[in-house]
Amino acid sequence: MPEYFKAEQQILQKLQEYLSADLLYHSYYHTLDVLNAAMLIAEDEKISNEDISLLRVAIAYHDAGFLEIYKGHELKSCEYARADLPKWDFSTEQIDTICGIIMATQIPQSPTTQLQKIIADADLDYLGREEYFHIAHKLFTELAAHHMIGEEAEWHTLQQSFMESHDYFTPFSKQHRNPQKKINLEKLRGLR
Repeated sequence: MPEYFKAEQQILQKLQEYLSADLLYHSYYHTLDVLNAAMLIAEDEKISNEDISLLRVAIAYHDAGFLEIYKGHELKSCEYARADLPKWDFSTEQIDTICGIIMATQIPQSPTTQLQKIIADADLDYLGREEYFHIAHKLFTELAAHHMIGEEAEWHTLQQSFMESHDYFTPFSKQHRNPQKKINLEKLRGLR
């Protein structure tokens, strides 16, 4: 049987210790935020304990690629999972499932399984929360530091376009995050 908890804790510790300080959004705390959001969704979806364990490990690994690279970090995250998880007794099939979950966070999102839909919604859960603007500002600052975005006006336009095209996948997120996301989008439109 896989040692889910040890695998999760080992990568979380690595993220806490070694993620670059300039990752204001894709930080250790983002991973914990995604984990918390996913557990709310998973409880609502009534998924099995084994699936919850696989999901937790996938979330712990989903941004591990940022330890080495910025663009394409999802594939690098899967490399970390494929290298680490056999020593915690994960089967090839379980590792493939975990990597499928990780890859579901890649933008544009196109999840196909229930677990992939949960992580996709959890990863963008903040779009539909009251603290959206605080969290989005961290992402803007991070992207600006990596020379991936220019002025704040450009950021607001990009965010508005992204939110207009974004849809949640799970019933929980549709019910509990869409209402605030609509409010956030209206506020964004007012900034332009």
